[in-house]
Amino acid sequence: MMNAAIQTNIARLQIMKAKVLAALRKGENYELKTELNSEYKERRKEAVRRVIANMTVGKDVSGLFTDVLKNMHTDDLEIKKLIYLYLINYAKTQPDLVILAINTFVKDAEDTNPLIRALAIRTMGCLHVQEVLDYLCDPLRKCLKDPSPYVRKTAVMCVAKVFDLNASIAEENGFVEGVRDALSDSNSMVVSNAVSALVEMNDMAPGNNVWSLDPSLVGKLLTAINECVEWGQIAILETLVEYTPRDEKEAENICERVLPRLQHANGSVVLTTVRLLLRYEQFVRRADLLTQFSKKMVPPLITLLSSEPEIQYVALRNINIILQRHPKLLSKEIRVFFCRYNDPIYVKYEKLDVLVRICSERNTEPLLNELKEYAKEVDVDFVSRAVQAISRLAIRYDSAAEKAIQVLLELLQTK
Repeated sequence: MMNAAIQTNIARLQIMKAKVLAALRKGENYELKTELNSEYKERRKEAVRRVIANMTVGKDVSGLFTDVLKNMHTDDLEIKKLIYLYLINYAKTQPDLVILAINTFVKDAEDTNPLIRALAIRTMGCLHVQEVLDYLCDPLRKCLKDPSPYVRKTAVMCVAKVFDLNASIAEENGFVEGVRDALSDSNSMVVSNAVSALVEMNDMAPGNNVWSLDPSLVGKLLTAINECVEWGQIAILETLVEYTPRDEKEAENICERVLPRLQHANGSVVLTTVRLLLRYEQFVRRADLLTQFSKKMVPPLITLLSSEPEIQYVALRNINIILQRHPKLLSKEIRVFFCRYNDPIYVKYEKLDVLVRICSERNTEPLLNELKEYAKEVDVDFVSRAVQAISRLAIRYDSAAEKAIQVLLELLQTK
């Protein structure tokens, strides 16, 4: 009898809790609704911020759609950005209401401020709503020819969004051709974004062959790469990796022009450049050039090992692949790959693999001594891998077999 009463009380409490939470949510949204319609600009601004904050943490604020839309007619760039973010988030669930904002988008796309023009065209592309396409075509056509490079670079990326939504509309309106023309743009940001957009469209429709590289385009990309930001450089380098040079001379020219990218501070730029050089090795026959490329790859790869653990891990994974083609490339740098006490375990595992790969007969002794220390660690899996590394060295080099057995026997005595 008592248990039944307790269960009844618990059920009542849960119902009350649900009602209270529902009332609180309703109360908060009602308060925001009131603030969004306030006659004071600062109150409306703060209300928009709170709506976006609630949306970011997963609260449902879709009921405020029309109230948020009323605040779109403002010159405040911050408010416009927040409202456009809100629209992108709820466009798919409420496509009919998004149409109410179209006039503002079209008006903003012709604003005197290039930041607002770019923001409008970017948002219209990101809405990913079929109904918006009819209204997007004219503003997008204008933005592709806009005097501001910032607007043009945003517009070429918008074309990829339109292509994803409806490829035939993108082709028929000449948007894809407009992106191809942007490869000859005087601004490097526009060129790199055009490359990214075309690659993206090629991936969406592999059979369409949206574009292909030719020698004249390669020259333009190599000129633009020097002025691009790091992400633009990566986009261009990745495109060049897939390109097949006409002859050995062109391959040599491309390699020599991307070599300075090895000195870049961004690890991704460095690794993409290394990937390009390795890919083009098959087209270059001059032994002196191949040796030069190999030597120039070593310092940046070593530098990456001083970065954050995550970058170290990516670098080590790439180094492992490079060593499959060039086993002796880093044989003189063996001490750089010794594990540090504060290395994460996943970095230590990769370093062990690299150490075994780059070890030569003349540096087996210092490596065995190092592996002996690793085998005394607390982590059982790491110890196991260290012991396996010792055995692999013993199998590979006859001269190291006796030393390896001695190390293993010493380890057995310490356990």
